[in-house]
Amino acid sequence: MLGNSVSTEKFVSIKTIRDDSVILKDGSLRAVVMASGINFDLLSESEQDMIINAYQNLLNGLDFTLQTLVHSRKININNYLKKIKKRETQETNNLLRLQIGEYYNFIDELVKTSNIMVKRFYLIIPYSAMPTEIATMSGSLSQVFQKIPFGKKETPKQLEQKEELDFINQKLQLSHRVNAVITGLKPMGINAIRLKTPELVELYYNFYNPEKQERTDLTIASELEDLSSEEDNNF
Repeated sequence: MLGNSVSTEKFVSIKTIRDDSVILKDGSLRAVVMASGINFDLLSESEQDMIINAYQNLLNGLDFTLQTLVHSRKININNYLKKIKKRETQETNNLLRLQIGEYYNFIDELVKTSNIMVKRFYLIIPYSAMPTEIATMSGSLSQVFQKIPFGKKETPKQLEQKEELDFINQKLQLSHRVNAVITGLKPMGINAIRLKTPELVELYYNFYNPEKQERTDLTIASELEDLSSEEDNNF
């Protein structure tokens, strides 16, 4: 058994989250894209073939790995119940107020007797300025190289500025990859949005606390639904 002195951070590969990017301890970056879903089984054979071909074109056009994640969680709909109750108190029509009250009781009872789940789809897009083998090795050899004098030693401020410049360059390359993936999903009828820093923090909090309900709906999820609704109205 592990002692209490061992921090759980030791087993988490994330160093920090900033500028809509997940920075890992090895220096590589990750972007997370939330994608809408499609009911493949309800499509016609020609539509299915079109989506399969579009998916093949997407994968063949990428020169980097791509991780797909389907995440199901029990959600907290207390805020939704509060909105219903507020709507009930504001309704002036007695019949509608009665129906809203019955609907509230139905949802409240449903939540108590069953788990309300939400399923979301994510794509994790990586970027590293150096090959994986070198990135892995650099962590173990960095302390050795730091002790070897190679010319003039850089000051802490210079090292910080260099690291920030490297991060900006990596972030730009990662953004290019994100745009390529989002564009490649369009022919399949799949909308996708990159998660921003607050959504990433909440997402990973939920991942590392599976025993808890999702605290709030991700803002990015509502944006994705709005985007889908706008495109549906254009047809």
